[in-house]
Amino acid sequence: MPYIELKTNGKINDRENLKTAFGKEIELLSGKTERWLMVSLEDGCDMYFAGREEKCALAVVSLFGKASDEDYDRLTAALCDTISTSLEISPDRVYVKYEEISHWGWNGANF
Repeated sequence: MPYIELKTNGKINDRENLKTAFGKEIELLSGKTERWLMVSLEDGCDMYFAGREEKCALAVVSLFGKASDEDYDRLTAALCDTISTSLEISPDRVYVKYEEISHWGWNGANF
């Protein structure tokens, strides 16, 4: 049950390719697949990094359960690379936040 939410103060022009890249990258976390991935993309947000309005982004990755530090390291590198390439945002202006969820509901029930 992974979920990736991307917010940026820039413009997302190629949503399909970004969604596809996230679908491949989520598999860097053991046991996670695109089959269960939900993606949310939001551009044009009022965001400031280090007090400046230069392009920046926040990716929030929520998942049912936990992952290893090594998995998180690989996913962070991949997400920053994808965001940098797709949105022309320097990786040092991208935050990636992880949320490990112990209760996740779907289809009228909980896991």
